[in-house]
Amino acid sequence: MAVENGSIELAGIVKSYDGANRVVDGVNLKIPDRAYCCFLGPSGCGKTTILRMIAGHEDPTYGEILIGGKDVVGLAPVERRTAMMFQSYALFPHLNVRDNIAFALRVRGVGAQERRKAADAMIEKVRLTELADRLPAQLSGGQQQRVALARAAITGPKVLLLDEPLSALDEQLRVQMRQELSRMQRDLGITFIHVTHTQLEAIAIADIVVVMEKGKIKQAGPARDVYDQPQDRYVAEFLGGQNVLTGRIERIEGDSAIIVSQEMRDVVVPLGARRTASAGDVVDFAIRRDDVDLVRPEAGGGGERAKVPSRVRAIEYQGNFVKVILDKIGADELIAYVPDRVFYRDPFSVGDVVIAGWEKNKTRMLA
Repeated sequence: MAVENGSIELAGIVKSYDGANRVVDGVNLKIPDRAYCCFLGPSGCGKTTILRMIAGHEDPTYGEILIGGKDVVGLAPVERRTAMMFQSYALFPHLNVRDNIAFALRVRGVGAQERRKAADAMIEKVRLTELADRLPAQLSGGQQQRVALARAAITGPKVLLLDEPLSALDEQLRVQMRQELSRMQRDLGITFIHVTHTQLEAIAIADIVVVMEKGKIKQAGPARDVYDQPQDRYVAEFLGGQNVLTGRIERIEGDSAIIVSQEMRDVVVPLGARRTASAGDVVDFAIRRDDVDLVRPEAGGGGERAKVPSRVRAIEYQGNFVKVILDKIGADELIAYVPDRVFYRDPFSVGDVVIAGWEKNKTRMLA
């Protein structure tokens, strides 16, 4: 069945294998045509099950899957024009690069000359022209991945689905292949749906990030928004880079809450969407680790800034920044990412007393 475009809509999708436990639980999501979308979450959260349902390898228990505005539940992958690239690559060891890429066309009955022409064009797109006659065992991991990607793309799908495509690669190659996937998605001009459990991978590559937990979508949106404006504790902690702290609202002043705890006094946090919050409520709020600065007690500090006395528990050099781990705020970690050039002007040592500070408008109240 032809589709008009590669837009995807998941409407009330539920998947249960035993009739009781829901692996996917009422998912609603719209993915625009030609978007690069990453599903992100821990093992068992339902992200791969969603990928398989979009692909046509499984059907939902309830709900609709629309591709190009048409419900495709019950249709085979070839009818819904999806293609899937598996984590293992699943290349045929006895076929060379060209024949591996052309295999799907061979199955569909495309003639040898036309198959070769299409395969060579795809080989050029993935920059493997000089390796066209090699066997998979003669290729690097990154080259094998490009062959698998080209084999999935040669059928002209409207949606390409990638299941943990970078997990088998080392860190340096993973970074290179992130760039390669982005380039390929732009060149092919089709929708990519990419499943990963790696936070940095998702926010580096995706137009849309979908964070999942226990079969439900916790937050979905542009990568920068999800990272910088998490809606709740789970998203903030899972994506990393955020301090999530808990305190009690002592009073409300205009559009801000004044929050206190045993370790904090008079920390000002904008209410944001929590307009119904009131004095006495216990709330969570987030502050990015790179928005926390550290000064010695004698330096003081002014303006509308939080000032939390603390002590240095550990120091980890991270290259372009230094991770400074401070005493906990209740049960929560307090961590500052200090630029290395700033840190080494007057370096702290473990055990030093410091004042952790941040600007009011850098905090975010969580749901």
